[in-house]
Amino acid sequence: MPGSILGSATELGEFLRSRRDRLSPEQVGLRSFGRRRVPGLRREELAQLAGVSVTYLTRLEQGQSRNASEAVIEALARALQLDADERNHFFSLAQPAPAKRRRPSRSEIARPGAEQLLQAMSGVPAMLLGRFNDILAWNRPAHLLFAGHLDFSAPQRVENRPNNIRMLFLDPHTRALYLDWQDEAALAVSSLRYIAAQFPDDRQLAELVGELSMNSPEFAALWAKHAVRLCTSGTKRFHHPVLGELELDYEVLHLAEGSGQRLLTHTAKPGSASEAGLKLLGV
Repeated sequence: MPGSILGSATELGEFLRSRRDRLSPEQVGLRSFGRRRVPGLRREELAQLAGVSVTYLTRLEQGQSRNASEAVIEALARALQLDADERNHFFSLAQPAPAKRRRPSRSEIARPGAEQLLQAMSGVPAMLLGRFNDILAWNRPAHLLFAGHLDFSAPQRVENRPNNIRMLFLDPHTRALYLDWQDEAALAVSSLRYIAAQFPDDRQLAELVGELSMNSPEFAALWAKHAVRLCTSGTKRFHHPVLGELELDYEVLHLAEGSGQRLLTHTAKPGSASEAGLKLLGV
């Protein structure tokens, strides 16, 4: 499988190597001498920039040294020019919680208060997502916007409820819905990488990544890049089979308990054609 499941001994090393590969010596203020057989920074160059020994960095990349000190993590993060999301992800990998035996995940249950809020948002397409993008609940506008080809009651079927990222890669209806599918796919995978670091021993994650890697070469290629991003807000363009083209702003509201559940909402700019289109969802 391209890329490893989060929490494995090699995950930290793969992330470090992927960040090294994207930087050139010139980008970090180093002079490049001789012919370079591979792109990016050499291990010796990164060690020099971060002020750590090559031996220690090698052990870190090979998964032989866990629970690195904060000073080392900070030094490597600066040398690799990590952004805030990448830095948080790096800390999660370099200072993991004690390993637990991987067990089948408990079925997630929608928080009653969150679902009540969701259903009250009658004019705003909104859905409640589980930690790995299972759709735990949606309101009527969200169902009609994203998955009118499925039963409204589909999220209640715990054993085979719809999953947002599975649908994005494997469901033709969902794929055709996004005008910028490539961008949406890259964002979805990088968001999954970020969130999954908080649940490294979850078997559901291993099963989901395995299924998608086997059935979607595009997912496998994106997963192997180790891109990470905490998805919070932005704009998406849709081509709805009934409403036509829509441009909607989205907000992701992460619930406070650390369960990984979050509300995903979509709105249109006031007075826009997209707002008029959304209003038709209730007709």
